[in-house]
Amino acid sequence: MKFESPWFFLLLPVIIFLVIYQRRIVREGTLRFLTTRNIAKIPTSFRQKLIILLPVSRTLAMAALVLAIARPQKGMEKIMEVNRGTAIMIIIDRSGSMNAEIEYAGEKMTRLEAAKRAFSEFVLGGRDLKGRPHDLVGVITFARYPNTVCPLTLAHDVLPQFLKTIQPPVREYEDGTAIGDAIALGVTRLKIAEETLKKQSVRLSTDYEIKSKVIILLTDGQNNCGKRTPRESAELASKYGIKIYTIGVGGGQAFITYRTPMGVYRIPISEDIDEKTLKQIASITGGIYRRAQTGWDLQEICKELDQLEKSELISARYVDYTERFQWFAVPAFILLVLEVLLRTTVFSKLP
Repeated sequence: MKFESPWFFLLLPVIIFLVIYQRRIVREGTLRFLTTRNIAKIPTSFRQKLIILLPVSRTLAMAALVLAIARPQKGMEKIMEVNRGTAIMIIIDRSGSMNAEIEYAGEKMTRLEAAKRAFSEFVLGGRDLKGRPHDLVGVITFARYPNTVCPLTLAHDVLPQFLKTIQPPVREYEDGTAIGDAIALGVTRLKIAEETLKKQSVRLSTDYEIKSKVIILLTDGQNNCGKRTPRESAELASKYGIKIYTIGVGGGQAFITYRTPMGVYRIPISEDIDEKTLKQIASITGGIYRRAQTGWDLQEICKELDQLEKSELISARYVDYTERFQWFAVPAFILLVLEVLLRTTVFSKLP
């Protein structure tokens, strides 16, 4: 227990002085008898004995009011944990070439499926990865047009369901590789999330802070459509303090498997990864570029990224004080009401 305004205690001696002074005035103003021989014989009524309650209740009420306005507070020590996480926007190329085969964890699958599995393990944990429980994570996919598949969220359990919905484009006019537009959308989502979280922190005193903002871009091609160039979008990301880690997936001879009523066909495709642009994007934003020729490479890159971007959990001890003026204000009010009632009823007229 502490008092926020203890200087109000200086009023307590004033109250004591006023009580003593008032009693002296009352004594000096009482009727003086010529003789006191028979005063002791005058019987004292019960009401006369209780009249002492008036000054006592008034004095206690005034003292309680002083304690109330001195703002008594009760403190409780608390520990506040603030998560300083990373806002990570994962951008996955879903163009037709991502149907090419790659081996991941001993299984043959498409590059797109391998990317989905690798990022799922990166976020949720698995294969020597602890996961990213304290990070905001979102997913954007792109072919000719970028699309937000999963908004930035801490509820990572929904991520696998969103990743399952990612499929290569079915129609030819939807195919393409708009790297610049995809990065621009990722920058926008990260910027909006940061501004929204700041507003919530002021209004709701949330215990989450964005330590850094990151885009992880995975593609197997080169920018061939879209309104923005990769360099323009990278400069925009750099302006807002967003790092971009780029991953070029694929290498060597690659095949796309087509299943038809006539049988299964494996068609070779040429590699067209624009490593120069991917390195430039990473360089402009302070990120890194890595090449994943196999599924094992992709796993190792995810481990490296997990070490580069760390979250922090900050603990701060503080004392939370709660106002307790009502402990004294309520009794003061009751005592004042009691005095008024006694003065106007029981002690309104004394014999």
